[in-house]
Amino acid sequence: MSKKPIFSKYRLVVLASSAIIGTLTAGGVALADQSKVMLSGTQEVPAVTTSAKGEGTITIDADRSVSGSIMTSGVAATMAHIHEAAAGKNGPVIIPLEKKGDTEWVVPANAKLTDAQYKAYKAGDLYVNVHSAAHQAGEIRAQIKP
Repeated sequence: MSKKPIFSKYRLVVLASSAIIGTLTAGGVALADQSKVMLSGTQEVPAVTTSAKGEGTITIDADRSVSGSIMTSGVAATMAHIHEAAAGKNGPVIIPLEKKGDTEWVVPANAKLTDAQYKAYKAGDLYVNVHSAAHQAGEIRAQIKP
């Protein structure tokens, strides 16, 4: 009577799964970073007293492509952008967002970070903010964290 190894078929599944993941990674396919953002006036520089808020998801792929959207409430937004700067600092616009409806802003198709901007993202030095007529420099903001 021969003994069969315990959990042999389970080991096979784990090994096969590991091989698939290793192949995808080696082949240049990597999972995207999704950053949940919660925008508020307290994160603006200088801070803004407002009841406006926003939330959404910004996704950055390993090939530096960017996608995502944010939804706002309590603000008559005039524009929205992704900027490059650390928390507590203001920086230049790197990706203008497109308005889609009264309360939604989306990353335009084919948006992509430069190598330097991707490095800044990995360091936590990108943010998204929404502007209004009352607060032209920005009313609500959130850092985009990898």
